[in-house]
Amino acid sequence: MRRMQQNPPELRPDLARARVPDDRRDGQPTIGMVSLGCPKALVDSERILTRLRAEGYAISADYHGADAVVVNTCGFLDSAKAESLDAIGEALRENGRVIVTGCLGAEPDYITGAHPKVLAVTGPHQYEQVLDAVHAAVPPQPDPFIDLLPASGVSLTPRHYSYLKISEGCNHKCKFCIIPDMRGRLVSRPAHAVVREAERLVQAGVRELLVISQDTSAYGLDLKHATDRGHRAHITDLARDLGSLGAWVRLHYVYPYPHVRDLIPLMADGLVLPYLDIPFQHAHPGVLRRMARPAAAAKTLDEIAAWRYICPDITLRSTFIVGYPGETEAEFQTLLDWLDEAQLDRVGAFQYENVKGARANDLPDHVPAEVKQDRFARFMEKAQAISAAKLEAKVGQRIQVIVDEVDERGATCRTKADAPEIDGNLFIDEGFDALSPGDIVTVTVDEAGDYDLWGTLER
Repeated sequence: MRRMQQNPPELRPDLARARVPDDRRDGQPTIGMVSLGCPKALVDSERILTRLRAEGYAISADYHGADAVVVNTCGFLDSAKAESLDAIGEALRENGRVIVTGCLGAEPDYITGAHPKVLAVTGPHQYEQVLDAVHAAVPPQPDPFIDLLPASGVSLTPRHYSYLKISEGCNHKCKFCIIPDMRGRLVSRPAHAVVREAERLVQAGVRELLVISQDTSAYGLDLKHATDRGHRAHITDLARDLGSLGAWVRLHYVYPYPHVRDLIPLMADGLVLPYLDIPFQHAHPGVLRRMARPAAAAKTLDEIAAWRYICPDITLRSTFIVGYPGETEAEFQTLLDWLDEAQLDRVGAFQYENVKGARANDLPDHVPAEVKQDRFARFMEKAQAISAAKLEAKVGQRIQVIVDEVDERGATCRTKADAPEIDGNLFIDEGFDALSPGDIVTVTVDEAGDYDLWGTLER
């Protein structure tokens, strides 16, 4: 059977290992799902599928086994929009009955202009509208004696880790970004609801919680950091609560506000993984001002030094934009010099591209494509060298890893410094037969590459 198109693994978790229930009964209405974009969109897909399962629908990973297909789109960049349109077109060709949701759904005319035969278009996190569209296309036929919803819902990630979304939207007004226009201003989930979901996930076997939002540091700001049912809506308190559950807790999309330093002792104490994913975007004050982002790169270096003093094992991950409008060679060199000094552990970069509706489109002095490509290559060369040196320093160390996958060739694992699908791996190619996904074991690091490690399992 032909499987649905998947996004490249560097863009989103790999659905090839998804836990899509295959327990449909004869005649049961069946829905397929194509999930594109970031982990936040993946959580939306999981919620939609969980609701559909509760209403008596079966879930199919095959176009031809589905009565209709929901395509959850990404609309952040023009390249992502093009990929979403391609995915919609493929679903129409292979199945013919397609419902579109997600970030690109905020532009329904853009979608229907390219694909007028879609059944419905809904915007991001509009769960009720998606369900209404599914009901209209494929009426539910629930059987209360058979359709039992699993306690943890439908998961599109492997059983041992799960994304935990703590808020929607964003209050920032970065000129290159249209996410606030698509997903609105910050709306935080009550802390007690987040903790309750995390408890259910851990009880169901999840060993690692990946905390995500558009701005994790701002969590609870809209709630005035209120305490409700014993849990305070503040990222430091929430991290402490989640850390008490016994699973690995990994924080993503953390802006470097001053109060972030309060998280570092939790990492030093082992409550939260010593890992921060911080979107710095650039280091030159002029570029940061043109981006409408905080422009205190020097102070950021001081903060990084303070974090490492408190928690020497902390891993810092970030992403950057090269070739932003007006970026001069001198400004780009400042970024390279800053990276030399910051010595970030995990680094990614994007070449700037216009996004419809973004204010950056109107800035003067756009950088030519060939210059952007050259700067991207130079940036990644430096980042790769830093990564290789840092990993080489781990050779001989004893470290904990979590097992993601085991096959006949070996075990693919991750260290505490590695988030799934976006960072590196540690491979075990001997003595791995007794390992299973989700195991947390100790290894000795034997070898290092530019981004990955190899190790020996300790007995």
